[in-house]
Amino acid sequence: MRPTDQSQPTDETVSEHGAAEEESAAQFWERIHRARGGWGTRVNPLLAEVAAPLRPGAALDLGCGPGGDSIWLAQQGWHVTAVDISATAVQRVRARARELGVGELVNAERHDLADSFPAGRFDLVSAQYFQTPFELPRADILRTAARALRPGGLLLVVDHGSTAPWSWNQDPDIHYPTPDETAAELALDPARWSVLRADMPRRRATGPAGETATVVDNVLLVQRAAV
Repeated sequence: MRPTDQSQPTDETVSEHGAAEEESAAQFWERIHRARGGWGTRVNPLLAEVAAPLRPGAALDLGCGPGGDSIWLAQQGWHVTAVDISATAVQRVRARARELGVGELVNAERHDLADSFPAGRFDLVSAQYFQTPFELPRADILRTAARALRPGGLLLVVDHGSTAPWSWNQDPDIHYPTPDETAAELALDPARWSVLRADMPRRRATGPAGETATVVDNVLLVQRAAV
């Protein structure tokens, strides 16, 4: 899945490969990933910022896309479960992990997270730009992710807070949920999960064709209680 600032299709790609009225989410993302090859292979900077000081453990990458985050985590020593709705994305993550010598640390699985969720317990769950033009029970999925954390584990949710020029969604009336709105929607028990960060930083991002723009990220970092 993952329409990130690194991996979003350009407007031209969307106009050519946009979601058809009767097209499923799986079909849409499969076409997007087949249409583009080497995009989205860099780690998202906010994930790197949060994960770099952590002791490597088990990580889950929700909507892994081309696998930039999953590969980077594996290179830091994490055991990563990378999931995406696109079979092409999953296959490419597996191939790239083997090519870069971290194949034993990356388990790539195909999931439509609206219907299934990967097994396991995790020290870190990353949901980077986990947004889609299709209906998705996002809050339910993120609550499931929070419950899959080990004691002391972190859930990092990074959403778009602004529209980049290369975004697939150029709707001028779109509302991007703030971190506080996302936290409220998750409605996690404060006795078991704590919000460590909820902010909206700006940064300079690079699009798939090398173009740049200042974007806003909506960042929510939640930690499960240690006991």
